[in-house]
Amino acid sequence: MLILLFALGITLTTSSYAWFTSNRIATVWLMDVKVAAQNGIEISADAIKWGPEITIEDLQDAHLTYQSSINQLPVVLEPVSTIGEVEAGQLKMFYGKVENARNSSTNFTLRTSREQDERGFGETFNAKYLAFDIFLKTNTPTNLYLTEESGATYNGTDGEESAGIENSMRFAFVVEGNTEANSPVSTAQLMRTSNRNNVYIWEPNYNTHTAAAIENARDVYGMNISAPSGVLPYEGVKAEIPKDAGVMINTAKRANFPSYFDVVKVDYTSKADFKEYIQVFNLEAGITKVRVYVWIEGQDVDCENNAAVGGMKLNLQFTTNPS
Repeated sequence: MLILLFALGITLTTSSYAWFTSNRIATVWLMDVKVAAQNGIEISADAIKWGPEITIEDLQDAHLTYQSSINQLPVVLEPVSTIGEVEAGQLKMFYGKVENARNSSTNFTLRTSREQDERGFGETFNAKYLAFDIFLKTNTPTNLYLTEESGATYNGTDGEESAGIENSMRFAFVVEGNTEANSPVSTAQLMRTSNRNNVYIWEPNYNTHTAAAIENARDVYGMNISAPSGVLPYEGVKAEIPKDAGVMINTAKRANFPSYFDVVKVDYTSKADFKEYIQVFNLEAGITKVRVYVWIEGQDVDCENNAAVGGMKLNLQFTTNPS
C-alpha cells in the first residue's frame, strides 16, 4: 500500500466576487506533509534518499541534493486558473485581478498574468499556489487510488458554518515521466513533460455549493444550479488577458473570448464525504516523477466574495488498495 497524506490548515483573511473583487487572500498554514509507502513501493523527495516516507522538511530541503527542484510551498494562496496545459514540466497558471470597469461601480473587468513556479517557502514567499515534486519507485506496474481521507474540508472553529471556499479547490498530478530503477539520479530528476495527456486534474466537493455560490453561478456565469448539483463544466484561463481586453466578469467565457478561455478537462471528481476509492493514474515499474499542484480555481462558481472567510484543511491520501 502506498499512502500519501498531505495536510494543511487554511485561514482566509482580509477582504473579494468571482476572482475576489477586493483581492482577498487565503492564508495557508502548512501543518504536515507525510508520505508513507509499503509493499515494495518507496518514496523520495530527490530520487536519492529512498524510504517509507517523506515530510514537509524533506520537500523544503530537496534542493540541497536536487538542485533543479522547484518546490513551491507558500503560506498564502490566491485564486489562479489553468486549463491544464503543461510546458517544460510546469502547469500554465494565470493569476487574475478584478477591477471596477471605467465609469462603473457595478461592472468588473478581469485581467490575468502568467505565473511561473519558483522555489520557496514561508510567510514572505509571494506565490499563489502549491507545487512540489515527489518520486515513486516500484518493481512492478501498480494502480493508484485516492482514499476517502483525501479532499478539501472546512476546518473552522466549533459551530462556525463553512463559507464554501473548499468547494473551489483543485488538485493536479503531472506525471513527468518514468525511468528504470537503476537509472542515473539526474535522469530521474530532470524528467519533464509538455504533454497535456500526462496531467490529471481532480475536483473535490463538486456537488456542494453555498447559497452565495448558487447566486454567483446565476448572476455571473448564467448557470441555474442547486445544491447538491451534478458536475459543473467550467472554462479556465489559457492565456494572459491584458487590462484593455474588455473582459468583464460576466463575459469571461470561451464563446466571447476564445483566445483567453477554454473548457477544462477534469479527470477525477468526488462528492463531499465520498466513500468509494477513486482510481487515478497508474505507476509503471521503475521510478516515476510526479509534480503535485493545489490551487483555488478562480473560474469556479464557488470562488466568490463570501467564500473568502473561514478555514480549510487539505488532505491527499493515495493507496494501491482498491477499497
